[in-house]
Amino acid sequence: METEEQARNRFQSELEFIQCLANPNYLNFLAQRGFLRERPFINYLKYLLYWKEPEYAKFLKYPHCLHMLELLQYEHFRKELVNAQCAKFIDEQQLLHWQHYSRKRTRLQQALAEQQLPQQPPPPHGNAPTK
Repeated sequence: METEEQARNRFQSELEFIQCLANPNYLNFLAQRGFLRERPFINYLKYLLYWKEPEYAKFLKYPHCLHMLELLQYEHFRKELVNAQCAKFIDEQQLLHWQHYSRKRTRLQQALAEQQLPQQPPPPHGNAPTK
């Protein structure tokens, strides 16, 4: 039986580890060291899928780590990560996504702000100035 302190430490350790999975260079490191071929480690990655549940996912600062966790369930992806070029490609794609997402989010926020501005009614027809 796990004590409350042990449960808290496990939660913090797993939270920290799962967020490291968002870093493709770290994934490349794990692959090159052979961790992604070891059955106990693969089982651990499967166990960590509980982080996809909303009551746990809300604690993630880097939610795209969940996508990497999902991809790590596939042997082909784990094998490809040994290649540094694969990690570099993923890193570049993440950067492009963040840049696009930031611009798109800014545009959406501006559009929402414009919609929330009070609409000014047009002046009444009877009081229009004459020339």
